[in-house]
Amino acid sequence: MNASLVASCLWVLAATITALLPMRLQYPPGLMLLILAPVLIVWLGLDYGVWIALLAFVGFLSMFRNPLTYLGRKALGLPVRRPGEGRTE
Repeated sequence: MNASLVASCLWVLAATITALLPMRLQYPPGLMLLILAPVLIVWLGLDYGVWIALLAFVGFLSMFRNPLTYLGRKALGLPVRRPGEGRTE
């Protein structure tokens, strides 16, 4: 088993554990996972090819869709919605 695959599996376990934490405790480890993900995806792409990197990227986008949407809207200067605003439940 390649080192990039082991590191990626450990990243997934860390993301799962982070998701189980209360929201106020998720920010520091979540930010670190958010920063490390592109490095791991590129590493996987170099070891296993573009298609595996693309699948990893889609999984990353799926897991971090809300933080990435927030950061994208903030970077573009668009109004940022808070969780629960504007939604009918």
